[in-house]
Amino acid sequence: MTMNLESFLTALEQEVASYHTPIVDLIAVQTRDPFKVLVATILSARTKDETTAGASHRLFKEAPDIHALAGLSEERIRKLIQPVGFFNNKAKYLYRLPDALKPYADKVPDEIDELLKLPGVGRKTANLVLSVAFDKSAICVDTHVHRIMNIWGFVNTKSPEATEKTLRKILPVKYWKKLNSILVAFGQKRCKPVGPQCDCCLFEQDCPKNGVTPRRVKSNNTDTIKFISWNVNG
Repeated sequence: MTMNLESFLTALEQEVASYHTPIVDLIAVQTRDPFKVLVATILSARTKDETTAGASHRLFKEAPDIHALAGLSEERIRKLIQPVGFFNNKAKYLYRLPDALKPYADKVPDEIDELLKLPGVGRKTANLVLSVAFDKSAICVDTHVHRIMNIWGFVNTKSPEATEKTLRKILPVKYWKKLNSILVAFGQKRCKPVGPQCDCCLFEQDCPKNGVTPRRVKSNNTDTIKFISWNVNG
């Protein structure tokens, strides 16, 4: 590998500037309200950005704050957020959220240990809320961050949680808050989990492609290698 982590991220930040804006950046542009950031982030898990944006808009139109959300039934929440991924579970989480926030005076807490006590909140969501809503230095590791950091060999981990722990030791603090948006944009556009576009990637010559599965395919009667998928530690 010829690029260190900081050089890679500096170049990558410039590369993704013209890419589709990930939902995390759309949330940050539209609001810093901790309640809305939390809810939109819960909705975004395993869901396309466009679907998340639509569901958030419908829900916030009826429930712009925690008090309005408390007035909605679980069934109403479910109808408003469909078709986000796992909408049944997410409706349950959001229905329980008002009660869960009562110990915090109906406010979203700004400490990770307290955020993790809320329904539907894991480390990725908690760190994103800390970063976007409270402007705290936090590393939000989702599947894109976990995958790309392993492909490049900056970490050798089997879970997003382990990746976050390692990145806390090696990642310059100036990249903590923006790492997720950079790598999500890159992961959605180029470094995809299935069908990564290695042949047209700016970093193809430097990337070690750890865990990226090659397949020999026929093209104009000649064999060529095409990278088709990624499997951590594969």
